[in-house]
Amino acid sequence: MRAESGSEPHYVDERSGATYPIDDPRWCGDDGAPLTVSALPGITREQVDTGARSLWRYRAALPVRIDAPVSLGEGCTPLVEKSWGEDRILFKLEWFSPTGSFKDRGTSVMISLLAQRGVREVIEDSSGNGGASVSAYCAAAGIRARILTPATTSPAKVLQSRAYGAEVQLVPGDRGATAAEALRQSAHTYYASHNWHPFFLQGTKTLAYELWEDLSFTAPDAVVTVAGAGSTVLGCDLGFSELLTAGQIARRPRLLVAQPAHCAPLHAAFRAGTETPVPSLHAPTIAEGTAIREPVRFPEVLRAIRRSDGDMAAIPEDAIATAVRRLAAIGLYAEPTSATAAAAIEVFRARGAIRPGETTVVLLTGSGLKATPTMTELFAPEGDER
Repeated sequence: MRAESGSEPHYVDERSGATYPIDDPRWCGDDGAPLTVSALPGITREQVDTGARSLWRYRAALPVRIDAPVSLGEGCTPLVEKSWGEDRILFKLEWFSPTGSFKDRGTSVMISLLAQRGVREVIEDSSGNGGASVSAYCAAAGIRARILTPATTSPAKVLQSRAYGAEVQLVPGDRGATAAEALRQSAHTYYASHNWHPFFLQGTKTLAYELWEDLSFTAPDAVVTVAGAGSTVLGCDLGFSELLTAGQIARRPRLLVAQPAHCAPLHAAFRAGTETPVPSLHAPTIAEGTAIREPVRFPEVLRAIRRSDGDMAAIPEDAIATAVRRLAAIGLYAEPTSATAAAAIEVFRARGAIRPGETTVVLLTGSGLKATPTMTELFAPEGDER
């Protein structure tokens, strides 16, 4: 069924132009394309609910009313200033989220919507953090969850999902094989995908609103993040675009996006000037959370970066490892996936995308506690052969 054009929020397939009612319990279009929510007007500082110490202080920016949010206190994460080489950088510590990663923003809003609509069982596919997050919020909502994850996923992340009571199914093969299995199972169980569901991005966009409030209701000049599927990129694009529409900021910040060189399909297409995949390296990486060969929202992520006058960088494995150690040396224990963003700072500064005197925020999306085996290897005593 198609939604009528107009001011009421609705789902949009940006690729075909198809629209659907927002109360339709779907996660993709009729042709299998990903959906987003139609453009929203944004909010002003007066509409921030300062009595709520969570992302739900920005509930007025959501497209539907949620009467009983499923919340574990997500959002309101620290923004700390640190020296990084020649720069003073603001690090946004998203690992202060309830399950240890930024994914809790999107999951809280997505699961709140599904619980309100009476969904009682879901599946999710994840390389770790997304599955842990969906497991936690489903536990809070009383929803049964089955998490499909690559068999090579960090044991700590798999353990976390099981601890919340989710059924965990380990899938042989790479991240793409797990996604394919989830699509197969979605024929009979609701697919609460952090990559597919449009309301996940509605939660992720609160990162932009929170940075706006953190910086005394102004936008940073640049936001540096890492991309696998690109949900932080899309969330920042949505939130800052809404703030621009609402007249609350003068311009979008530049989105500066890093991928590990061992798996950088978005970077390859960005450099080629296209919106479609081009041949690129795909090899194991310590930044396991970004090892996604075919992101669901591939062209949309690239458009968001270009719309912001942003840039991309592919980061070698040794540079990611060095960034993990440098962050730890200043008190920030970030998993390698997260540290990939910090590793890109010097690259973007050398290109002029990070500029002296401007405000640059680096998103640190997940805790080093999420990747204990890899962190053990990175911090092994000298001479230790493990």
